[in-house]
Amino acid sequence: MKYTKYSRYSPEAAGDIDLQELMNRLADYFLQSGFDSPYGIYEMDMEGSQERYMEELRQAILRALEEGDLVPPEMLEKLLQNGELSQNQELRDLIDQIIERLEQEGYIRQQESAHVTQPPSKTPGGQIGPNQPNTEARFEITDKALDFLGFKTLKDLLGSLGKSSFGRHDTRDLATGVESGGASKPYEFGDTLNLDISGTLFSAVQRNGPRVPIELDYPDLMVHQCEYQSSCATVLMLDCSHSMILYGEDRFTPAKRVALALSHLIRTQYPGDSLHCVLFHDSAEEIPLGKLARVQVGPYYTNTREGLRLAQRILARQKKDMRQIVMITDGKPSALTLEDGRIYKNAFGLDPLVVTQTMEEVAKCKRAGILINTFMLASDYQLVHFVQKVTELCRGKAYFTTPYTLGQYLLMDYLDRKTRHIH
Repeated sequence: MKYTKYSRYSPEAAGDIDLQELMNRLADYFLQSGFDSPYGIYEMDMEGSQERYMEELRQAILRALEEGDLVPPEMLEKLLQNGELSQNQELRDLIDQIIERLEQEGYIRQQESAHVTQPPSKTPGGQIGPNQPNTEARFEITDKALDFLGFKTLKDLLGSLGKSSFGRHDTRDLATGVESGGASKPYEFGDTLNLDISGTLFSAVQRNGPRVPIELDYPDLMVHQCEYQSSCATVLMLDCSHSMILYGEDRFTPAKRVALALSHLIRTQYPGDSLHCVLFHDSAEEIPLGKLARVQVGPYYTNTREGLRLAQRILARQKKDMRQIVMITDGKPSALTLEDGRIYKNAFGLDPLVVTQTMEEVAKCKRAGILINTFMLASDYQLVHFVQKVTELCRGKAYFTTPYTLGQYLLMDYLDRKTRHIH
């Protein structure tokens, strides 16, 4: 006879928690962009470590548990009755068990630091005090965690677009390619040498008869035909100026989530495409997508021209059917890199010098056959006016959106452009 054994709850029950749902709820914490910083200090640290405080992770997990569904409500209520996390050993044990599972599944890595520096502490007078030493453990998120966050964001976006699945961007044209899907044809100059070995040998035998050795000649070469799949090189330009976290709204973290989703889509479904990420602020630099999670906005202006210049250099190396720049911004151009390397800044209005130089780069993109699609996260009149001029000049599209609908608009535009194979 089968028996069911009941036992009192213990921290080991953390094994029943859905880690994927937990990771989804921790996404904004892992990708934070400085919006929740209590110190008013934001740094764009691309070369440093992704380390974060373990105690911050415990607090983030606690907030995720309090949202419900991950553990039975009555169980959580009983745990919370014993006080705050710092004095509640039973709750702390539960969260530590969850952290251990996250590490075992490869989502995070723990690191012990002998002399860790805590964030600056505020004095009673409200001033930021000196850094304080601490021996607290830290952790860093892994590439697997970033890949999962990209997949989850992509899945949610596709669901909101009414697409249960996604496929390759095939066209109606036939050409030689990597995957065979049609009848063989004689090789012609310019075809990809996707050789049909049996067809080639059969052609040689037909021409010379069944004898050994088989003599192959140029007319004998047969190649597979397949449905032609257009390729696209994309540079994603992300504005990381200070305005991206001002005015009571975090606009940069959703942009990072969309970047990870687009990266996952291209890597898994369109391996012939390429995606590069460029951050533009006082200047501009290319950043690997794997390091995007730890980037935070800073007290920067918006050097759109420098971002466009770098994007053009990247796309010049790409031999694709389509080349495009996808720009996500919430501010008008307000900075310019001068010939001597100095940064010219003007945050008030559309400076004629800045606008003129920026539009020259847009014209260069047009001459190079590069599309510019702009996603505006603000409706400022001057920004709209500038984007309209860019759109008119470069045959691109402009979208006014919000951080919450950005992913839907961007993904819909990308898939639509790929399906119709617009040059």
